Amino acid sequence: MAKSKAKILVVDDNSGIRAALKVLLPLHFSQVELIPSPKELVTKLADFRPDVVLLDMNFHTDINTGNEGLFWLSEIKKRTPETEVVLFTAYADIQLAVEGMKRGAFDFIVKPWDNDKLVETLKAAYDRTGKKEKATVVPSSMKMYWGKGPAMSSIRQTVEKIAATDATVLITGENGTGKDVLAGEIHRMSDRSLRPMVCVDAGAITETLFESELFGHVKGAFTDAHTDHVGKFEQANGGTLFLDEIGNIPPHLQAKLLRALQNRCITRVGDDKSIPVDIRLICATNKDLKQMVANGEFRQDLYYRINTFELHLPALRERTDEIAPLAEMFIGKFAQKYRRDMKGLSAEALEVLRSHSWSGNIRELSNCIEKAVILSENELLAASDIEIIPARTPGSIEVSSTDTLEETEEKAIRAAMARFGGNLSMVAKSLEISRPTLYAKLKKYNI
Repeated sequence: MAKSKAKILVVDDNSGIRAALKVLLPLHFSQVELIPSPKELVTKLADFRPDVVLLDMNFHTDINTGNEGLFWLSEIKKRTPETEVVLFTAYADIQLAVEGMKRGAFDFIVKPWDNDKLVETLKAAYDRTGKKEKATVVPSSMKMYWGKGPAMSSIRQTVEKIAATDATVLITGENGTGKDVLAGEIHRMSDRSLRPMVCVDAGAITETLFESELFGHVKGAFTDAHTDHVGKFEQANGGTLFLDEIGNIPPHLQAKLLRALQNRCITRVGDDKSIPVDIRLICATNKDLKQMVANGEFRQDLYYRINTFELHLPALRERTDEIAPLAEMFIGKFAQKYRRDMKGLSAEALEVLRSHSWSGNIRELSNCIEKAVILSENELLAASDIEIIPARTPGSIEVSSTDTLEETEEKAIRAAMARFGGNLSMVAKSLEISRPTLYAKLKKYNI
């Protein structure tokens, strides 16, 4: 099997561990460097420019002893936010590693490690940097849970009818409802399933890089264009292009996207040659695009172009009967991942889960169960194992049933700004959006 082109930097003060990884990792990655101390980390970030850092959680230093990994994680993300970090931890520090994931780490590996698991995790982290040559494909482990409610049954029936076609699909719903998973299911059921599904977070692309990311560029097109770059449209050729958070694309860039969709061809930045592309388009948003069209914030012609079929995923609070089977599914998944002997959840734990409002929907439930499985010492997940942030806290919002998605979003942003005292990094993290997306929303709502 060909080596990954990922550049891996290992930071660990244990010479035995470094020696073992010096043998293992070069078998799978083309460039690997190992250093014994994070004191060299800043220099290595500038010189080596790693794609992924495998970072030990503890070093014998005077910096925040016991939490050094969290400190250096923050330094990496501050200096090179595009670099993914995998935390290397002893079992006793798992809770710190979970905190590290909240602060931006991709994942963590527990010592002693499984070689295959370590390599797989580092490759997955590299994939998320967007640098891999092959298209970004929704992982096969992300299966669609349909449930038995009427709303989800109706969506499933529609998907079964349209999946085999090339019709464009717009998926709407709140954050965390599984829009990306539904997009992956449509692709899996389509005639393009053997071709790539390329996923793009449209809200996270800066305006200056929008054309380069989607359409590609040629060498010399701009200052940092040292080589030709294949854009997402070309990567998805013959397969599916999934544009997430499409409602966050500014109007002047919407025109460029519309042109590519209408002509089914793209032109790389710095080139004059048109390249035909054959894609099936799926888009997703948590916004009310109809209202945005009415407000002049989203092009009507683009809206109709992406909206042959619209599928709306209901919030988890609207399908509470599915909380129990979803929780059981996540328990099984994470018990296997972390090698825990856990059979299910207690009646008391289920009651706790059902009483929560789940503003973060299925994603929030998954995160809650993952943490509980890691920290629990029980065979059945107990109510005491479940840590849930109270639904009403200082700076929380009260959502009216008459609120539009935009009104709800504005309330959430204002509440987060109040809760974190205007700390934009914390606000973006709590809302699970990128800083560029947050900047755009602050400007939009005049916050």
